[in-house]
Amino acid sequence: MSDYQISVQELNEVLANESGFYTLPSQHYNEVFPRVYVGNAFIAKNVMRLQRLGITHILNAAEGKSFMHVNTSAEFYEGTGITYHGIKANDTQQFNLSQYFERAADFIDKALAQKDGRVFVHCREGYSRSPTLVIAYLMLRQKMDVKTAVSVVRQKREIGPNDGFLRQLCQLSERLSKEGKLKS
Repeated sequence: MSDYQISVQELNEVLANESGFYTLPSQHYNEVFPRVYVGNAFIAKNVMRLQRLGITHILNAAEGKSFMHVNTSAEFYEGTGITYHGIKANDTQQFNLSQYFERAADFIDKALAQKDGRVFVHCREGYSRSPTLVIAYLMLRQKMDVKTAVSVVRQKREIGPNDGFLRQLCQLSERLSKEGKLKS
């Protein structure tokens, strides 16, 4: 393994707590990077709560998945002042989430480019799909290496991207490293 290659096992070690266990998020949402929030569908369907948080953009990594009989979509947020982007992603090791890394990073970038822009990235639990997209954003736009990006998000929220998503982040890291696009 060369210097820039990192394994899924190494990322799992960053994710596990001191006792080696994963825990589900204890909060509905967390600010994991300035003005970037990761959370669950419970908060995504609470427009008043989102507005109180100052959320201007929503990135839904589980579009089309009904949660408590509410499918948050572009129509759901119409008239709220919240800009919406949905990704139909499955939380399975076989699902290719990396096909959405650039598009998600662009959306987060646009949100943060606004003076008071705040983006809420969610899936059902805010545990696997949504943190994976935020980690990819940190790598693509903040030039963080994969271990640092995982650690930044993990310090603020309990997360557990599945091994397939971790493998895709490792592949992204390898590509960005070869292209010289990561801070060393």
